[in-house]
Parts: sequence; C-alpha cells; structure tokens
Amino acid sequence: MEICQFLGLAGYYRRFIEGFSKIAKSIPKLTQKGIKFYWGEKEENAFQLIKQKLCSALILALHEGSEDFMVYCDASHKGLGAVLM
Repeated sequence: MEICQFLGLAGYYRRFIEGFSKIAKSIPKLTQKGIKFYWGEKEENAFQLIKQKLCSALILALHEGSEDFMVYCDASHKGLGAVLM
C-alpha cells in the first residue's frame, strides 16, 4: 500500500523529474498481483533517487497577476510539507 501511495505522489510531480519512467520502472511491478515482493538494491536506489529529485526540483516562474496561488499542504505529528503552485 505504501508503494502505491509513493508512486501516486511521485507520479503527480513526474513532469518535474527528468527520466521518471526509466528511474521508477522497477517499482510499479511490485504492486502487481502474483509477483513476489522483493525490495532489492535496484528498487532502493530508484526510490532514493526519486526522493532526491523531488526534494531538489527547482521550478522558477513569474507569477501572472491574474492567476491565484494554490497551496497544498499536509501535516502529521512527525512533520509537515507544502507545495506552492
């Protein structure tokens, strides 16, 4: 279940990750029925690289005066996060 959640989040922001499909290709197969779950070095490396790219993606753009900002946020007892779009 956590893999599906991570892939959903990462997939939403995939346009900011160059080569996302190539990087993540080993992870979605783990969610298929009938496939034995094996989290190896390849999957861990892909997971860490996607996390690193999500955290370091820089998107610079000028704000159009007529457009609204959207802030998406999430919080728990362990941390918080927000995205300005």
